[in-house]
Amino acid sequence: MEVLKLDLNCIKNTYKKRPCDSHKGTHGHALLIAGSENKIGAAIIASKACLRSGVGLLTVSIPKSEKVSLATSIPEAMFHFRDELFDFSGFTSIGIGPGLNQDDAAQKLLYSVLIKVKNPVVFDADALNILAKNQDWLSLLPIQSILTPHPKEFDRLFGEHISESERRNTAIKKAKELNCVIVLKGHKTFITDGTYTFENTTGNSGLAKGGSGDALTGMITSFLAQGYTTLEAAKLGVYLHGLAADITLQTQSEESMLITDVIENIGLAFKSLNSEIQ
Repeated sequence: MEVLKLDLNCIKNTYKKRPCDSHKGTHGHALLIAGSENKIGAAIIASKACLRSGVGLLTVSIPKSEKVSLATSIPEAMFHFRDELFDFSGFTSIGIGPGLNQDDAAQKLLYSVLIKVKNPVVFDADALNILAKNQDWLSLLPIQSILTPHPKEFDRLFGEHISESERRNTAIKKAKELNCVIVLKGHKTFITDGTYTFENTTGNSGLAKGGSGDALTGMITSFLAQGYTTLEAAKLGVYLHGLAADITLQTQSEESMLITDVIENIGLAFKSLNSEIQ
């Protein structure tokens, strides 16, 4: 199968400029189910990246004990507390997993999403690890959902692999089998829906740090909320995530770069993209 380059020319055909007469309702309402008492940073990172990527509204589902942490960090977001009943139907996209934990409560929450949500969902981090422990749940994935594993998470889901090329072959097979999009993160992140495959051309080793995947989940969830298809949302999220990291090298080194630096440069990544399209 031909592997296409996820480069500027590819993204030009994917990215849609923001209408000047739009309002917050035009750009969707995302739900991020992320964070726990010991991992609230993951929720903050994912939420900031989601908002910086243009979503109209964002609700974050967190433990009630973390309300102050999130409200202080992200005043633009709304909150849902996990011990309260919840209706998933009012959202245009859902992302689940960053910092979620893998305890019984997290597993019950993920299962609830699987059986109640019919639209595509972005699964990352602990959500992927829970799926790996409950292999029969993979058949419950909403059609055209997005899985965003790094190599170790991928192997937990689909078995041990001895090389990146072997993982890519399995990703193509499983994406088709599960009717989903797989974003295999790493150097030259690989994206496939089982029919089309892409290799990213942006990014650098400064992203090889905790939190980078949480930001990517927020970005992809944002683009999904804004009306992009699952494959388009994955491509745009991966490309701009890497581009923002490349722009960050203007002020940071690969060693010193933090994912919060990258998130602050998402705006410059959009500006760079827009300048190329004009």
